[in-house]
Amino acid sequence: MVSIENLHKSFGKNQVLKGVDLSIKNGGIIAVLGPNGSGKTTLIKSVLGMVIPNKGTIKVQGENVKKNSNYRHYIDYLPQIANFPSNLKVKELIKMIKDLRKNTNNDQHLIELFKLQPFLDKKLGNLSGGTKQKVNIFLTFMFDSPLIILDEPTTGLDPISLIRLKNLIQEEKAKGKTILITSHIMSFVEEISDEIVFLLEGKIYFKGTITELKNKTNQQDFEHAIASILSENHA
Repeated sequence: MVSIENLHKSFGKNQVLKGVDLSIKNGGIIAVLGPNGSGKTTLIKSVLGMVIPNKGTIKVQGENVKKNSNYRHYIDYLPQIANFPSNLKVKELIKMIKDLRKNTNNDQHLIELFKLQPFLDKKLGNLSGGTKQKVNIFLTFMFDSPLIILDEPTTGLDPISLIRLKNLIQEEKAKGKTILITSHIMSFVEEISDEIVFLLEGKIYFKGTITELKNKTNQQDFEHAIASILSENHA
């Protein structure tokens, strides 16, 4: 599904990615974790073509991302911050995105799932942060792509919407899709992930299951396992 080889990226003198090698197979939920500045966002934006690496190769579904932008049709992306045009109504934004991308999935189901019907005629600038995030989620899952990238998807969600999001992610996984998630909420990551990729100082420190991570760090629970990596590397 995604193959990354020897990926390097610097911003000025700041070397953010230092030779990342990562292979992600079809199907399953993978959480990309790491402290601030570890390179998570740069890695994801490199896959999306929003950041151009200095060195290395990225392939999505076997296509080299440098040579052809068509691979982006395989990806649905939820950005961490949704900067929507504030003067557009929700339904106008939905129509605009549909016109751009065509092959929409079951959007009526998503409107009902996240109770968006009362907000369709409202301007995006008048929505609360939580409702904007529901619109953001709707626009991501409205299409039927094999790879879904979710950057901090739980931001601003109330407990009921969070449960609905978890169920939605599991439904997409059941269809054989690959879902990449970044999140600071460890309980969410632990509940939903099949595999963890932990980035530290621009390199992959660990890749495996949560059980394997606990064994590696000799910790009983996931949060302590993560804390142990961080404290060990900042001693």
